[in-house]
Order: sequence, then structure tokens, then C-alpha cells
Amino acid sequence: MDIERRHGVARLIADREMARRVVTALVAGGAPSPAAVGLILTGDAEIAELNERAMGHSGPTDVLSFPLLPPAAFPSHEGQDPALRHAADLPAFALPPGQRILLGEIVVSVERAVAQAEEGRGGQTSDVRWSAADELRLLVTHGALHVCGWDHARPAEEAAMRAVERTLLADQA
Repeated sequence: MDIERRHGVARLIADREMARRVVTALVAGGAPSPAAVGLILTGDAEIAELNERAMGHSGPTDVLSFPLLPPAAFPSHEGQDPALRHAADLPAFALPPGQRILLGEIVVSVERAVAQAEEGRGGQTSDVRWSAADELRLLVTHGALHVCGWDHARPAEEAAMRAVERTLLADQA
């Protein structure tokens, strides 16, 4: 796990705890092992730029994930769009011994996590008032599940993803 904290970004929770939460979510999401993932902690300006370039949405968001493997590289899960299950389309390649497969990158706006917590717009339902640290815990967990092919565009998959997040957050409380 590679954690990069941009200059001036608040340290709400220890890097070790964030890494543990990401790894736990990757395991729950069925990520291959050994694997590597990057976590970038930034502010609203940088994530707004990424949101525009990558997603075509203006303004900041709380978390963006950039998976490098297709959803079919991970076990299927409840509510997932069956059209995403094309295991035969996966590229076959071998890594050198001892190398970890790079799963992708997670980018979190710590500034957005703080604002959402302070404004009572946190949690999965955007109406939870809790600490900024708790909001950040949710966002890194959420981002890691996205790297593993989880999404929330379909109601059944959103319900399944939210249930996994609740379980993971409760288990590590």
C-alpha cells in the first residue's frame, strides 16, 4: 500500500489505520493477493480537476477510484450487473516472482470529508453527523471496494455495497 498525502492535507487518522482499512476492504472485495494499491489524500481543488477529467463532472467529490483491472477479475457479488462478468476477456499475463499486481488508485478529498462531517452530510446516506475521521474511514473503505469492481449505480448492488461497508466499519470500530 502506497499512501501519498498532499502538502497541507489534515492528518485525521494514522496512515497505518487507513492502510489496514483499505486492505480489509480489498480482501472483502475479493482482490487477488499479493497486490498493491495507491491512496492519495488531497483537497477539493485537485479532486475537482480529476473529477472533471475522469468523470466529466464539475466540482469536487469525496472519493474517486481508478481500478486497473476489470470487474471480472474479482469474484461476482450481489446486485452486480451480469454484463460485467466477462472472465474470458481478461488479459493473461504473468508477473515476475515476488511482484504484486497493481489494482489501482484511490483519491480522497480530506477537505470534502471534513466538510461533509461538519455539515452533517456524511455517511452512506449523506445525512449522518459524525467525526471527520469516521467520514474518512468510510471513504477509504468505499474507494477500495470500487477498485474491486463494486459500484452503486444499480439499487441491488448499492444495497450490497453499503452492507459490506457497514460491516467493515463496525468490525474495525
